[in-house]
Amino acid sequence: MNQIKDLQKLIKLTGERAKLDAKANETYIVYKSAKGQIVKEFNDGNVIPVTDRDGSHA
Repeated sequence: MNQIKDLQKLIKLTGERAKLDAKANETYIVYKSAKGQIVKEFNDGNVIPVTDRDGSHA
């Protein structure tokens, strides 16, 4: 099979699993948006940018 397509599918599935885990644990996921900004996405769909002042690691 095409290794690039397999890798893209694995990445997509990993992201979907992260969202499910975040929902189950009532937390958020962090990722780099298409615009290149690091953001937090909450279970309710709320997306907020991460700033340098965000010191919380909880």
